[in-house]
Amino acid sequence: MRTKSKWSPGPGVNVLGISHQNNGNWTVSAIARPVGICPDCNTRSRHRHGWRKRTLQDLPVQGQLVKVQLALSRWQCRHRDCQRRTFTDRLPEIASPHSRRTARMTAIVDLIGYSMGGRPAEHLMGRLGMPVSDDTILRQIKRRTSASSLDADIKVVGIDDWSWRRSTRYGTIMVDLERRTVVDVLDDRSVASAKAWLQARPSIEVVSRDRCGLYAQAAREGAPQARQVADRFHLVQNLRAAIKEQMSLHGHANVRPILSEDAIASTTAQHRRARMAHRQSRQEIFEMLQALRRQGLTYSEIARRTGYERRSVTNWLTSSAPRDRNRPALNPTSPLYFEAFLADCWKDGNRLGRHLFHDLKNRGYTGSRSNLERLLQVWRQAENVRPEVPPPEVKVPDPVRDPDTGHIISADAVAALCIKPRNMLTNRQARKVDALKQGSEAFRKMRGLAMRFTGILRSRNPEALDEWIDDAIDTGLTAIMRFASVLRRDIHAVKNAIELPWSNGQAEGQINRLKTLKRAMYGRAGPELMKARMLPLNHTK
Repeated sequence: MRTKSKWSPGPGVNVLGISHQNNGNWTVSAIARPVGICPDCNTRSRHRHGWRKRTLQDLPVQGQLVKVQLALSRWQCRHRDCQRRTFTDRLPEIASPHSRRTARMTAIVDLIGYSMGGRPAEHLMGRLGMPVSDDTILRQIKRRTSASSLDADIKVVGIDDWSWRRSTRYGTIMVDLERRTVVDVLDDRSVASAKAWLQARPSIEVVSRDRCGLYAQAAREGAPQARQVADRFHLVQNLRAAIKEQMSLHGHANVRPILSEDAIASTTAQHRRARMAHRQSRQEIFEMLQALRRQGLTYSEIARRTGYERRSVTNWLTSSAPRDRNRPALNPTSPLYFEAFLADCWKDGNRLGRHLFHDLKNRGYTGSRSNLERLLQVWRQAENVRPEVPPPEVKVPDPVRDPDTGHIISADAVAALCIKPRNMLTNRQARKVDALKQGSEAFRKMRGLAMRFTGILRSRNPEALDEWIDDAIDTGLTAIMRFASVLRRDIHAVKNAIELPWSNGQAEGQINRLKTLKRAMYGRAGPELMKARMLPLNHTK
């Protein structure tokens, strides 16, 4: 009958009858065509052993549950080399062995579970007449991922990290940049795991990464034949951070005006000068904010005038004196934890590092010998220090103010304006740039370098990079010199970024998708489930 043929779950199955239960569900009785081929030895058997009935959940009808009671032939395998004695006919186009749902029903479970997750998919499928528990849905998704094939022919891969928990635990994502799909998700961020993953795929020709040295080392060891490409977006971001740091040293808001040579000093006297300069600068800031407050200005108005955040202004004004930094409590990993013992040994003439290190180890010291040697070096220099001539005062230039509002231009705004092309500036931003050029020689130099750097990235001419690095080092600007030195250490990856079209933008987009899924699952997804939902749905054998 034509009516019954529509209820058939697939080819080779004859429908015997259809019944409507009192609870509103439908039951389809069917029998499968006999096959008689042993799944182990592939030998056809002619000795029937009996019947086996399987109950399979099928697609619903008008929102009502449909169950198929399928009768399958059971056979005896009499092949003498086969270990199996009896077997039941298998119909892979209808349902996989031991499955409780038909293949087309399983496909629906995969699709909805992959798109929605466990609990939302359970609610939706129950409403559609296909009741499946959330645990079953998640098991089905994980089972599909475990059966996924290895992408051995991947050529261009993008590597980036993502956070399970920010600043605590990180994972690694691998993206096929040619197909624009995720190929794997690792549950840690380490050289060993990334290296092993790359070694398992010798066909990789290009590895795109950010400026993380961890992935650079993994690519060198795991895929030495591949060309590493530094991400152009992160290159520009690193330049922007260097510009912000440099402008902060020139007296802009949000950063304390401490001299850079004092900040990096290594001797005791220089450290003392740095601490005094820090206290003096904090005292000046405190007095300035108190004076503005006595004029009757609100916290918000003081924040707008000075460029500090309102929360910082509140903290300054609610205290009676400038707050000093909170020093961490000493622990056995620091040699200063045993300062009294070391001082006694020092007075007795025991000043050899290896002897003191052995004595401290016996007293519970858990730090390194190099850390102890650094402390001893400071003590040696303090004994040999000579009276120093007071360093000349370095006058910090006044911060540049917005020509329209008169407010101090923050270091973040300066860095953003410095790397923005002229044709993309608004009229107000153009006036700020002109004011910064006139008021800051450092900004004028850095803007010229920034425009040249972005031009090199767009020109596909890596040969101009060496000259740019030399010019950046010759500027004498500390942050820019440091940025150029780091570029020189990673020169091959940076030149490949200029020459090749690949970037890590696709990996960043996939991380955004991963974060969305992680939040939708309330942060409770494990590595296996996270990988299952990130891999493409058709990523199966």
